[in-house]
Amino acid sequence: MPSEVHRRAFLQLLAAAGAGSVALPGLAEAETGFPLVSKGKAATIVVDPGDLPGVRRVAGDLAADVERVTGVRPVVTGVAPADGPVVVVGTLGHSPPVDSLVTAGRLDVRDITGKWETSLSQVVDGRLVLTGSDQRGVIYGVYEVSRRIGVSPWYWWADVPPARSAELHLPRERFSLGTPHVKYRGFFINDENPALGTWAPAYFGPGLAPGFPNGFNHLFFAKVFETMLRLRANYLWPAVWGRAFAEDDPLNHATAREYGIVMGTSHEAPMMRGIEEWNRHAVPAVRDSAGTITTPGHDPYGGTGEWSFRRNGEAIKAYWTDGIRRMAREGFEGVVTLGMRGNGDVSLPDGDGIELMREIIAAERDILARELSTDVPQVWTLYKEVLRYWAQGLRPPDDVIVVFTDDNWGNIRKHPDLSLPPHPGGYGLYYHFDYVGGGRNYKWVDTALLANTWEQLHQAISYGNDRLWVANVGDMKGNELPLQFFLDYAWDPSALPVERLSTWERQFAATNFGPALASDVAGVLHDYGRLQSRRKPELLNRRITLQPDGGIVYDDQATPFSLVDYRELDRVTDEWQELAARATRISARVPADHRDAFYELVLYEVTASANLYALRRAEFTNLLYAAQGRASANGLAAVTEARFADDLALAEKYNTGIAGGKWKGFQTQPHIDYGDVARYGPNAPWQQPEMDNVALPDVIFPAVRRLSLPVEASLGVAVDGSAQAWPGAAGRPVLPEFSPFQTAPAQYIDVVNRGRTPFRCQVSVGAPWVLVEPRGGRVGEELRMTVRIDWSRAPKGVTTVPITVSGAGESVAVDAVVAHRSAPPSWRRGFVEAGGYVSMEAAHYSANVGSPGASWRAVPDLGMTPFPVTAGSRAAGAGPRLEYRMTLFTAGPVTVWAYLSPRSNVLPGDGLRYAMSFDDAAPQVVNITKATGADDMTMNRQWERTTSDNVNLTSTRHVVEEAGPHVLKVWMVDPVVVLRKLVVDTGGLRPSYLGPPESLRWPG
Repeated sequence: MPSEVHRRAFLQLLAAAGAGSVALPGLAEAETGFPLVSKGKAATIVVDPGDLPGVRRVAGDLAADVERVTGVRPVVTGVAPADGPVVVVGTLGHSPPVDSLVTAGRLDVRDITGKWETSLSQVVDGRLVLTGSDQRGVIYGVYEVSRRIGVSPWYWWADVPPARSAELHLPRERFSLGTPHVKYRGFFINDENPALGTWAPAYFGPGLAPGFPNGFNHLFFAKVFETMLRLRANYLWPAVWGRAFAEDDPLNHATAREYGIVMGTSHEAPMMRGIEEWNRHAVPAVRDSAGTITTPGHDPYGGTGEWSFRRNGEAIKAYWTDGIRRMAREGFEGVVTLGMRGNGDVSLPDGDGIELMREIIAAERDILARELSTDVPQVWTLYKEVLRYWAQGLRPPDDVIVVFTDDNWGNIRKHPDLSLPPHPGGYGLYYHFDYVGGGRNYKWVDTALLANTWEQLHQAISYGNDRLWVANVGDMKGNELPLQFFLDYAWDPSALPVERLSTWERQFAATNFGPALASDVAGVLHDYGRLQSRRKPELLNRRITLQPDGGIVYDDQATPFSLVDYRELDRVTDEWQELAARATRISARVPADHRDAFYELVLYEVTASANLYALRRAEFTNLLYAAQGRASANGLAAVTEARFADDLALAEKYNTGIAGGKWKGFQTQPHIDYGDVARYGPNAPWQQPEMDNVALPDVIFPAVRRLSLPVEASLGVAVDGSAQAWPGAAGRPVLPEFSPFQTAPAQYIDVVNRGRTPFRCQVSVGAPWVLVEPRGGRVGEELRMTVRIDWSRAPKGVTTVPITVSGAGESVAVDAVVAHRSAPPSWRRGFVEAGGYVSMEAAHYSANVGSPGASWRAVPDLGMTPFPVTAGSRAAGAGPRLEYRMTLFTAGPVTVWAYLSPRSNVLPGDGLRYAMSFDDAAPQVVNITKATGADDMTMNRQWERTTSDNVNLTSTRHVVEEAGPHVLKVWMVDPVVVLRKLVVDTGGLRPSYLGPPESLRWPG
C-alpha cells in the first residue's frame, strides 16, 4: 500500500483540487528544492550502464521530458560529474551508485526492499536519488518526476503540450508512490478496426518499419508501452484481429522486454499464441471416409488442422509448445493464458463439457512444466460461456489466477464466494470500455460513466479481485479518461473513495489543460459521461421492447426516446446541445498550443455526440411529421442531412485538421448506418454499420421522408403527448392532464400546414382561466401554441375545457383536462402525484434507515446501493430501508417501477433481490436477475435489452387504500443492487425511455 508520505502528498493535491485549483504535487521553491534545472543549466542524470534495460531507457525519457518543459536537455551518463547537481537513477541490487549509498547507511531502503514495483525518491548528500525495489518501481518513480514537472502521460497519444518553465526545483523530502494494490494492471487493444487498423499502418508502416507494414510493429508498441508506464500500468494484451504480435514484427517481444512490460494474450489466445498465427499457416487437410483428419491441415481454420482439441489435440499441443518455447527463448516477462475458446472468440466447437476443459488445462500445464516452468504466472479468464465451468465446480491449480469478467457492458458477472477458502492464485477482473458483439458494438467514443466504473471496481476490490486487472479499450485512443481512472484505481483504491470522483476529474483536466481551465473542463467531461451513460450512441435508432410473454421485439427504425411523451427526445437532445455549447465556449479560452489536445480529449466527443443526437431528433421527428402530413417534415429532412454532413466534417477535422494530420484515418468508426435493410438486404449488419463514412444522404437509416404537398393551405393540429394529427386521426385530441403540481406547467398545441400556401388561424377557449399563447396568427409551416392554467381562477375538481382551432376552412376542437386537486397541510410531505404518476430519483429519499452492519449509500450520478458491498443478505423487512414520502390523490391499485442498474447475479445465492412495500404492508421481494434473465450465463436476449437500455426495469403491484400521504419503502435484501429511480404509476403513466421527469416535492 502507499506510504504515509505518498498519502499526505496526495491528500494535499486533493485539498488543492477541492479548493477549486489543482496543482501537481512536488515542485518546490528555488531556495529549498533540488535544482533539476536552474539558471539555464540542468542536473546531470546518472544511470549505471549495467542496470536493467528499462531503467537505462527511462533515464533518457526523463532527459527528454526536462527538455520539453525547459528547453534544456540534461546529460545522461554512466559516470557522475565532479561537481554540479546530479540525479541518480538506479535499481536496488543492479545499480552500484545506489547500492553504495545503501551500504554506507546514507539511504534507508528497508521499507521498499523486496516489494513489488515500489519507488523511492530522496535527496542524499546533495544528489536526487530515484530508485526502486525493482525495474518498474524505478520507472514509475522517474515518470512521477515527469508528471510533477508538467508532462502529461498523454503528451504523445493526445498531443498534450508540457507546462513550460525555465526553472524546476523538486522537494528534498523522502517520497514513494507506494506498492500497487493490483499486481498486474493493464489493458487490451482490441476490436481495433477500422480506426487503429487504418491509422497505424499509415503512420508506422512502410518507410518506418520496412518489411512490417501493417503498423502493429515495435515502433507502434514502443509508444503504447511508454504510455502504459507513464500511467503505471504493467500488463498488455495486444491486438488480435488480423494481428499476430510475435510475427508482425520480431522486435515486438524484444521491445516489451526493453521497456519492462509484462506481456499476455487475451482470454481466447492460450499459451502466448494468438489465433491469427494459427490461421496464417494453413496446410491442406486430408480426411478419410469417416471424416477423420489423416494429415494435419486446414479445415477450415488454418494452422495445422481444425481448431478442436478433441479432434486435433496433438497439433494444437504442438502449436502451444512452440509458443512457450518462444517465450523461453526470447526471455520476456509474461503471464500465460490457460484454457481455450473457439476460433474467432466463440465457444468451443467441441462443446462445453467440464472434463474437456480439465484435460485442456492439464495439457497446457504439462507443456509449461516441460518447456519453461509452472512457476511462470498463469491466468484463466472466465469469459462468456467459460464461466459455466466455474459454476459447475471446475477449479484450476492453486497457483493460477482466476479472472472474473464483466458482461461486456460494465457489469461484473461474478465475484469470489467469500464463504469459501481463498484461492491461493488470487482473482482478477476483465472489464470493458469498448466492445464488439450483442446487442451492438460500441466502439466510437468514450461512453463510460465514472461513477458506474468506480462502483464496479470498488466491488471487485471488496470481494478480493485484486491480482490482475485488464480493460478492453479498443483503439486505446478515445478511451483515455476511463483507462487512466481504471489504472489509478487499481494502483490505490483507498485514495479514490467515491467522494473524490469529482476531484479526480479536476486533476485529470488540470494535468492536461492547466489549473485555470480545470474546473470547467472537468465539468464538461463529467456531464458528458452522465449524458452518454443513458444509452450508447450506436443504439440511438434501436428501440427494444419486452413483450408480456417475455419475448423481445427489436425495432431498428425507431428512437428509444419518446417523441411525444414528456418531450423526452427534445429534452435529452437539448441537454446535449447545451453541453456542446459549453465545450465550444471553453475551447475559445484554451491556449493555442492546447487546442489539438482539447479537440482530441474533449471537444470532438462532445460535439460529435451532440450532433448525432440532433441528427436523430431531426430524423425521427421528420418521420413523425411526415406521417402527420406536416409541411415542416421536408425541412427536417434537410436538417437531418446537414447534421450528417456535420458528422463527416467533425471526423475530417480529427483526421486531417489537428496535430498536422497526425491522426489521419483514426476517426473512421461508423456509428450511424445501423441495420439498413434497404442497403444491405436481409444480411444487414447487426453489430456495426459499414458505410456511414461516405458522404451520401441515403446512408442515413432509416431514410428520411419528403412530402409532395398540395399548393392550397390545409389545417392540421397536433397536441402534446400524442403522435396523431387532426383532422384525420380517430377520436378527439386530448392534452395530457393539467395539475397544479406539474413540474412542467405548460403544454402545447401545434397548428400545422399540410399545404404550401400560408394561412391564418384563430383560437377560441371554453374558459377564461385556460391561457393560450398566441391566440392565433399566420401559419407558414407550423405555429406552436402554449397552454397554461391560471390556477387562482380554475375551479376545484376535474374540468374538461374545449380549445377550438380554426383555419384554412376547417376547425379542430382540443380538450384540456384540468385536475385542480387540493392537499390539506397534513398531506404536504414528500413528492406529489400529478399526471397519473409520482417520479423520484433514488437519491432523493425522505429517510435512510440503517440496520446493524449495513446501510444504503448514495453513489453520485448512479443511485443508491447497500454498503458495505460485502454485507450479508437480509430477510425482507429486516434490512436497511429507504423511505419515500408522497401525496397520492388516487386510491386503489398502483404499480411501482424500480429502475435499477443492469447488474448480474454476482453472488453465490439465487439472484439479486430487493423488497418493496407501501406504508405498513408486508414487503414484496423481487429477484431482479431472475425476472430479467441476468443470471443466465448465455447472455440472452433479455440481457441484450437490459444492457442496451442500461436499466433493469422491474415492477411490483400494491393497493393504496385511500388518498393522502403515504410512504414507499425500499428494503435491502441482497447487496450490490443499485437503485436509480422509482416511478409510482397511479394510472396515467405514459411510455418513455427514461421515465417521466421527477415530480414536484413539497418544501421542507
